[in-house]
Amino acid sequence: MRLCGKVWMAALLLALPVAGWAANCTTQAELLPQDRAALAAAGERFSAALLQQDYSSLQAALLPAMSQDWEGIRGALEQGAALVKGGKVQLRAVYLLDASTQTATSDAQFFCSNVSGTLTVTISMRALPPGRYAVILADAAGAPLAGQLGFVLVWDASGSAPGWKLGGVSVRQGAIDGHDGVWYWTHARELARENAPWSAWFCYEAARYLLLPVDFLSSPNLDKLGLEQSQLKGSPQDAFPYTLVDGARTWKVDAVRVDTTLHEADLSVTYESLGIADPAAARTEAMAVLSALLKSQPGIRENFHGLWAFASKDGKVTPVIELPMAQIP
Repeated sequence: MRLCGKVWMAALLLALPVAGWAANCTTQAELLPQDRAALAAAGERFSAALLQQDYSSLQAALLPAMSQDWEGIRGALEQGAALVKGGKVQLRAVYLLDASTQTATSDAQFFCSNVSGTLTVTISMRALPPGRYAVILADAAGAPLAGQLGFVLVWDASGSAPGWKLGGVSVRQGAIDGHDGVWYWTHARELARENAPWSAWFCYEAARYLLLPVDFLSSPNLDKLGLEQSQLKGSPQDAFPYTLVDGARTWKVDAVRVDTTLHEADLSVTYESLGIADPAAARTEAMAVLSALLKSQPGIRENFHGLWAFASKDGKVTPVIELPMAQIP
């Protein structure tokens, strides 16, 4: 999914849920007081530094193995600054992850249950070295874009001052045009009842994106969202490549994805291009594809802000144009 409000950098190779060795997780409520205090303080400190654009403090806290990547990390953080602007730090959750008994780098799943065992959050990481880690989720409360923050901390015992180092940061908006993930989830259900499966599908996608600042965490709530989405009849789940007949022409769309590059509810459309070199002609081609898609799936026009066009030719994908719905015939 091309969701460009998100920033993710890590020395760890973090991925979507994978099968792997089960490691230990301690939730915030079950942490020892000293661990809870230390991690909460680190989360508040890193969050405040990001909100204040105090990049020197973040650089100083960076895991030494990532020091050579700092310039790229700083650039990504600067792009995420707009998402948290005007907000105040509010910690959401803290998880302490213990993979110290691993004998080698391996995939790991951490099952984080509450005290009663009635709720389990799963954190999945790929190619994780042995060690101790923490995941901290926070919000920029009051920010117009409802910025969400995710931090991965790594316990670094090297050097003269052992402590928690910064191993990864994710910055993601939590609302689009004032609507949060719960609103998009509710709207997706409404669209499903109205037999608008394409619009419902992408509203589910937007809801998933807005509910959490990271992609490597799953919960019963997200599992429920995914089940609802998978049960849509006539959705785009298995539609691609999607054929569009436009008069004498036929277009093939390879993918449609939610796109928040402009902090709006847009969709990006990747289509098989004729390989036109002239920019004006390429835009005309892109406009024809976008128009044909909206005629095929008219509900999209009513429920999303605009469309991005990406031309695919011989394995190369090139951005062509972005237009609000009102400018697409």
